[in-house]
Amino acid sequence: MGILDKHRVIETNATLLLVLSFLVVTIGGLVQIVPLFYLENTIEDVEGMRPYTPLELTGRDIYVREGCYVCHSQMIRPMRDEVERYGHYSLAAESKYDHPFQWGSKRTGPDLARVGGRYSDGWHQDHFRDPQSVVPESVMPKYDQLERTLIDGEYMGDLLRTHAFVGVPYTSDMIEAAQADFAAQADPDSDYDGLLERYGEESVNVRNFDGKPGVSEMDALIAYMQVLGTMVDFSTFTPDASR
Repeated sequence: MGILDKHRVIETNATLLLVLSFLVVTIGGLVQIVPLFYLENTIEDVEGMRPYTPLELTGRDIYVREGCYVCHSQMIRPMRDEVERYGHYSLAAESKYDHPFQWGSKRTGPDLARVGGRYSDGWHQDHFRDPQSVVPESVMPKYDQLERTLIDGEYMGDLLRTHAFVGVPYTSDMIEAAQADFAAQADPDSDYDGLLERYGEESVNVRNFDGKPGVSEMDALIAYMQVLGTMVDFSTFTPDASR
């Protein structure tokens, strides 16, 4: 029996094809997954990475809730055209506190892994209110309701506690002060020293992101946008060649 005849037997026998396909997928999966259990760390630690503040984490939840990930990936691949357009390629460590992570290849809009600091808060406000006013060719829907929806942060402690349960290193102090830190980040006139002490003075933006009283969903989403890609200083980043 020749090779083609043997192949025909497999193609014409649904059960045999199913079993053999399952074996191939299983072996391939084991080859990729098993070695990870023997590595001390599958994600290279990078200086500067920290958990999201309560306001940033809330903004991230809004980002996921509104389906922003459907059109915007947060994964710059190590290819010249992507690096030249978006910046340094994405590191696994940048997503180690993301549940779920926002990596992917589907882009209706640009990748947002390095969007932090590229645009002003005012630009983001206009973009969320009326995307076509700043990007005429955009197909993004309007999200003007975000600035009209206020949030009090009552459950910030529960939110951080949940993320701590799955491994995000939120301390008991961070969880206890979550609601206060949530409000302080959006109010530059508040006592936000504790917030900076807990999360890092250099990487936390403290200001009224939407320019209006109270903390709105717009505040939270812009705070999240403005921190993306800013925690790691890539001017001093050197990959670990031993890995």
